[in-house]
Amino acid sequence: MVGVVALASYILVAQTGLSRGTVLFVVPVLVAAARWGVLPAVVAAALGTAASAFFFYPPLYTFWVSDPQEVINLGLFLIVAVVTGHLATQLRTQAELARQREIEMRDLYAFSRRLAAAFAVSDIHAAIEDHLANVMQHRVVLFPAARDEIEGGTARRNPDAVPLPVRHVVGNLSAGGAPPAEGVSVADDSGNFWLVRAISPKTAAFGMIAVDLGKASQRELEEHRAHINHVLADADATLERLGVGNAINEARMRSQTDQFREALIGSVSHELRTPLASILGAATVLSAAPAVAGDGKLSALANDVRDEAERLNHDIQNLLDATRISSNGVKPRNEWTDPADIINSAVERCRRRIGSRQLTLDVPHDLPLVLVDSALVTQALVQVFDNAAKYSPPQSRIAFSARAQHGELMFAVQDEGIGLTEQEKIRLWDRFFRGERHLNVTSGSGLGLWIAHAFVAANGGRIFAESPGVGRGTTVSIELPVTQAAVAQYEGDTDE
Repeated sequence: MVGVVALASYILVAQTGLSRGTVLFVVPVLVAAARWGVLPAVVAAALGTAASAFFFYPPLYTFWVSDPQEVINLGLFLIVAVVTGHLATQLRTQAELARQREIEMRDLYAFSRRLAAAFAVSDIHAAIEDHLANVMQHRVVLFPAARDEIEGGTARRNPDAVPLPVRHVVGNLSAGGAPPAEGVSVADDSGNFWLVRAISPKTAAFGMIAVDLGKASQRELEEHRAHINHVLADADATLERLGVGNAINEARMRSQTDQFREALIGSVSHELRTPLASILGAATVLSAAPAVAGDGKLSALANDVRDEAERLNHDIQNLLDATRISSNGVKPRNEWTDPADIINSAVERCRRRIGSRQLTLDVPHDLPLVLVDSALVTQALVQVFDNAAKYSPPQSRIAFSARAQHGELMFAVQDEGIGLTEQEKIRLWDRFFRGERHLNVTSGSGLGLWIAHAFVAANGGRIFAESPGVGRGTTVSIELPVTQAAVAQYEGDTDE
């Protein structure tokens, strides 16, 4: 290029009569600086100075310049050319940086848009993997949080196996709770460095990511680490937003589902209650009729209808009680009650359910009055009796006892049934809980003891179960408070 400019300058000087064309040699300097950098620009400046001295300064066609003033002019030209080339190189570098930043901003904008539009963790994983692989030009492997996928050692969209040392590090970081925020660098068998870190620096629950950095130096490793941290910061914020949003949506859906279910149960239960009462009344009258009672087959059929109607009525009552507890809560109407009335009412209601089992009662005559809602406490005791009969074999014994001690009235129902495991003791009072041992053996809804717990708690008492072990029976106890304040209130009411 310097030769072309020298020829053009020589022709221009010859045609126009100009004394020199030295200034034209700045053109190749600028071109070299803009396209190739500083060193080519310096070479172009030196060649331009030499060509100018050869063609335009006397003596011509030699590199010797006789006039000292001309030597100074050539030196100044060389300095100006070098400085101009350096400035052009800086401009070229800044232009390249601007283009690179524009590309990075465009990629980050596209990445942010994908994150903002993500409605699932898998969408975020795909965005992270695509973006990192694109901007870093390195292999990116993303491990979902599922343990079986981590142990498999393959990424979501990378079928090639990950080196074993990397898989070990991923597994250890995933199982170790809070992973290091900056991640861990590990070398594989071929000497390539991998950077392994959690997508979120707070938890490994969102998955792990590994980037193959090749034969990276320590400085390059730190640069890549900073870049990855910057990218994953946006992903972490989106994952947290998505997690909070999902939790809110799930809670809202659960709440709406519970409301719809309670409304449906309440409506259906009330609709069934009226015809069931007619069926139960008719079956009771029919079974007591002399014509039916005298016929063994008819009497057995009538008794079966009455027993099943009573069982269905009990189940519907449980549903209504469950709806009452869940929707409005339990608001007891306390009144002074003789414990004997509660016990007699509960035993009478459970007589048929107890059936062939031997029921023994140990009830002292001097039990103190209690200030409770007798209907709720009676219903709770009925649930306990029903549960004891349901899980006890025929001909076994069910023992009931009542005691007043330490300012409390205690009811205890002891059976000789299947007993309780430690896990069943913990979850016995949960709604809809039924032990796995008898899911397919004994029918039930898992509401009875939950209702009993709610009714007893509403009256200021507590209910608990004890069992020596599986197959060794269960004792369910109800404790109700008998305080001096309650006695004083009762005495004041009677005085009035």
